[in-house]
Amino acid sequence: GIRIGVIDSGIDYTHPDLAGNYAGGWNFINNTPDPLDDNGHGTHVAGTIGARQDSQGVVGVSWRVQLMPLKFIGANGEGTAADAVRAVLYAAANGAKITNNSYGGDGFSQAMLDAIQTSDAAGSLFVAAAGNDFSNNDEAPVYPADYDVPNVLTVAASDHFDRKAWF
Repeated sequence: GIRIGVIDSGIDYTHPDLAGNYAGGWNFINNTPDPLDDNGHGTHVAGTIGARQDSQGVVGVSWRVQLMPLKFIGANGEGTAADAVRAVLYAAANGAKITNNSYGGDGFSQAMLDAIQTSDAAGSLFVAAAGNDFSNNDEAPVYPADYDVPNVLTVAASDHFDRKAWF
């Protein structure tokens, strides 16, 4: 299984759908190796990516991945740019071939650009959310989705009719 860094609010690694694909991770808020999710978003994302086929609930896109939760978002849904940068660098240094980055804002950060370039040099795909506000990213950039680095793949949500999702 390919190692995927989920840079988010952590993962509930005890969840029966995810426990078998848990590959260890890091909590950048508390600087501990315990990235347990206290928000729910990271667990939801991890389930979409890699919930096991033999699970009790949902099935993810890829059943045999190694999920590496990199927690920088707290229970309140907020995190610091510095912790996000540390998470990207940790993923690159610890063998994540893909990172999922479902967060963003309108502020450019040279440190984040440098971190994404480091992940590119390590051969890691950086998947980033386009944003949830129906804006045109060419007119109003959303970061990290709009960093111009070859490994950045920006994605948007769609509904079951392949239209923009309501959110």
